[in-house]
Amino acid sequence: MRNKAYFSTLLLLALALATYSQSTAKAPENLDYQVPAVLYQQKAAEYRALAYQAFNIARLRLDADLDPKNAKMLPKEQREMPRAIIVDVDETVLDNSPSQARAIKTGRPFNMEDWYAWGEMRKAKPIAGAVEFLNYAVSIGVKIFYVSNRDEVQKQATIDNLISAGFRDVGPENVLLRQKDAQGNNISTKTPRRDLVGAKFRIVLLMGDNLDDFSDVFERKPVAARFFETDRYRDEWGKRWIVLPNAMYGTWENAIYEYSRLTEAQKAEIRAKALEMP
Repeated sequence: MRNKAYFSTLLLLALALATYSQSTAKAPENLDYQVPAVLYQQKAAEYRALAYQAFNIARLRLDADLDPKNAKMLPKEQREMPRAIIVDVDETVLDNSPSQARAIKTGRPFNMEDWYAWGEMRKAKPIAGAVEFLNYAVSIGVKIFYVSNRDEVQKQATIDNLISAGFRDVGPENVLLRQKDAQGNNISTKTPRRDLVGAKFRIVLLMGDNLDDFSDVFERKPVAARFFETDRYRDEWGKRWIVLPNAMYGTWENAIYEYSRLTEAQKAEIRAKALEMP
């Protein structure tokens, strides 16, 4: 009799916990505003054309750098340094649009739990043109560095995914992910990692989908300042800095929200107000 009462109590506790969990579970968010951007990346041939264009330009720039005539224009200390190319990972060489699509379908805005789970699947496909270009660069002796703000715990999954996608010469030494400082805070700026590469290699090209992939002058700047800095460095675009399109997410959107933590409803209101009309 006592055992029966005990198990009845356990059952009631389990039901109460389940009811509490359901009542406190976060309701799905409406992320439909992201649908056109995800569809553009997945279904638009124009997107693929832009990706091919970026990597075609990169090859032209790399081949030009290989010309001995151009080497004479370099500072003497750089002429004998080995060449390197720095690339971002997400939406630069790997396509994470399926993860974005799932977020829309489930109504779950970006969160680390889902992001880690997607990374562990190792299913991201390569961006059009990325494998061909980077493997060409490797074949002529250029070292590729994958500088990403994925977290260090994602390193092996990232390496595995890059290799399965077809990229050559990928390992722990050239996949440089986000670290933490002494207080345990994420160090998101990529400048120290770029400097680490630049200490031993001459960086021929930087490729990314976010302005922060190129220089810290763009980091956490408001929209107007990002425009100003972009214009100030106009001569770098398509030369040493090559941008891949990404309308799904990025610092460009965070800048609209002034880097504040907001609800989806608040973000929607700000986006509507940000639209420019005649």
